[in-house]
Amino acid sequence: MAKSLVNTNAKFGTLPVFLTALSTILGAILFLRFGWAVGQVGFIGVVGIIVLGHVVTIPTAFAVAEIATNQRVQGGGAYFIISRSFGLNIGGAIGIALYLSQAISVAFYVIAFGEAFEPAIEWLYYNYGFYIPDRRWITLPTMAILSILILFKGANLGMKALYVVVAILLTSLAMFFLGDSPIRPVEVNFDAHIPDNLNFFFVFTIIFPAFTGLAAGLGLSGDLKNPKKSIPQGTLLATVVGMIVYVFVAYKFAVSASPEDLVSDQLIMRKIAVWGPIIPIGLAAASLSSALGSIMVAPRTLQAIGFDSIFPQKSINNWFAKGRQKDNEPINGSIVSIVISFFFVIVGDIDFVAQIISMFFMVTYGAVCLVSLLEHFAADPAYRPTFRSKWYISAIGALFSFWLMFEMNSTYAAISLLIMGLIYYGVMRSNDKNQGLNKLFRGVVFQLSRQLQILLQRADSNEKEASWRPFSVCISHDTFKRRSAFDIMRWLSYKYGFGTYIHFIKGYLNEETTEESKEVLDRLIQLAAGSQNRVVLDTIISPSYTSAIAQVIQLSGISGKGNNLILFEFSRTDPGNLKEITANYGIVESAGFDICILNTSYKSFGYKKEIHIWISPEDYRNANLMILLGYITLGHPDWKKGKIKIFALYPSESMEEKRNQLLELIKTGRLPIGPSNVSMVPYESENRKSVIKKYSADADLTVVGFTTEMLSDVKEFSEGYQDLGNILFVCSNRAKKIN
Repeated sequence: MAKSLVNTNAKFGTLPVFLTALSTILGAILFLRFGWAVGQVGFIGVVGIIVLGHVVTIPTAFAVAEIATNQRVQGGGAYFIISRSFGLNIGGAIGIALYLSQAISVAFYVIAFGEAFEPAIEWLYYNYGFYIPDRRWITLPTMAILSILILFKGANLGMKALYVVVAILLTSLAMFFLGDSPIRPVEVNFDAHIPDNLNFFFVFTIIFPAFTGLAAGLGLSGDLKNPKKSIPQGTLLATVVGMIVYVFVAYKFAVSASPEDLVSDQLIMRKIAVWGPIIPIGLAAASLSSALGSIMVAPRTLQAIGFDSIFPQKSINNWFAKGRQKDNEPINGSIVSIVISFFFVIVGDIDFVAQIISMFFMVTYGAVCLVSLLEHFAADPAYRPTFRSKWYISAIGALFSFWLMFEMNSTYAAISLLIMGLIYYGVMRSNDKNQGLNKLFRGVVFQLSRQLQILLQRADSNEKEASWRPFSVCISHDTFKRRSAFDIMRWLSYKYGFGTYIHFIKGYLNEETTEESKEVLDRLIQLAAGSQNRVVLDTIISPSYTSAIAQVIQLSGISGKGNNLILFEFSRTDPGNLKEITANYGIVESAGFDICILNTSYKSFGYKKEIHIWISPEDYRNANLMILLGYITLGHPDWKKGKIKIFALYPSESMEEKRNQLLELIKTGRLPIGPSNVSMVPYESENRKSVIKKYSADADLTVVGFTTEMLSDVKEFSEGYQDLGNILFVCSNRAKKIN
């Protein structure tokens, strides 16, 4: 297995990246299908195709330049860049799809090379009667020769040939532009196209491989002296030059031949050029250079995938990753690429192959732009590229990539995404420890949360609160004895509020207690994982319960606002910590908190069917909060079959008035409480507990108000409620509005 993806003898600079990309951009499509495209959709339509194609490729080029300058780029080109930003799992899935498109591209260019011999075949037939009926008589031997050269000579031969090929390519283009067409139309109409022309997006699909040249230059990353410099410069320059050349080529076609001529002759450039034979020579050179570029890039992508152990079998990964001893040339990857290429050369349909590689390249480009977009929003301190794109440029590239996929061919797009999904699933199953995508999304969520917190805090300082919602915190040292307090927190924070549950560890902050807090937090997370909750879990180390409370009430809330409600809890059978709670009431009250004290019993929350709310004359501040807490609790799926019953303890003479007030409050507050669930109970101060026991013996949660004066006697909370379920005592800091 290779020790590194970098060729230790790497000596290539920016020029090979530029020439590799440019020769692929100005390749087979330019000579064989671009005139056909002008005839199908007109000059204006082709300019639209060029612009649309570069709406994808230019953002991709910018994204590639950015990502490439953030890290030490090794071999594997686009795959390496994607996998190191997206993570090995998603990078592996995209990398395999990218590799297949690169390997199939070799066949595409070899087939195009065979089309360059059309004039020679015609000449042989007319002069000697010798006819070659099938282009595969040319393409298969060409593929065989190309395979032998790349296996025995490697990338260095490709680079030497590349300079010659580019010289021929530029010469043929110059002769094309200088040509005085004998078949030019009498009147030039830049919107002219043949009748019954093909769909715009089908034409775009056939033409799009012309814009995929930027990926060819990326594939040389392991053979570059300074990839951080060469990849951005070479890729961006080739993309811009290619776009300009294509616009001028489209213009030359439009003024040099009629749409009918452009569609009927795939090598019509030879009728326009100064010297016609240079066109098939240029096509052969361009196709051969693109084939060379692709057959150099594809094995390096496969080598990088094997190097990262993406495949499930270690032996397969080692075999793919193995490079030639002297120069790390990926011989095994070349063999696999050659086999794939031979298969599609045998298929021989250039338009069919063009559609396949267009789809896979479009997926890759969309992924690269998405990586760049997410990196902008994640704001990872480790992401420090020396070249900076803009987030909206990457967003445009990603959106257009995925939109164009389905416009080009929705069936192929769906199949491509399905294949990638299956590949990703297979990669994930065999590499479950690899991460990256989840880390990237966590960064995005973190930044979004941070901005929202700041926004909410500023809004809160400028506006009065329109409606109350719980920003609750609970502190308990009995977390692993009783879970009722945690249940209350997850119900309050599930839909309408925010909740933080803190486990109290008594002691001083040191290495030992810090380690204990980490273990406790992990245990908390594991316990909470099986429940439907949206509670933030944490621990606090403090020498006393009082100091812990003082620290907790000063903590910032996770919502961007301060907490406004604190929940304490104690056991009815062992109310030892109730005195701690009541003793610290003054601290919490001074901070303006609403206070809830949960009295837990052996019956817990029963079947979660009924919440009984008891309102008395002393609850003029508490009543609305008690009703709101009941309503908010019902918002959790645990209480989907639950209902609220209100019991009002008032003197007989004021019962009717208070009942009407309650019903009006329920109506205007749009609370799901029917009139039949509002009961008026005659008030006698000395028997409140006995009345509650009588009516709420079967309640699953009983909500009772309390006042500051009651705190002087802890028995008020702990005694007299035998055989009731859990009781939530509520004290509101101020009266709440139910809007």
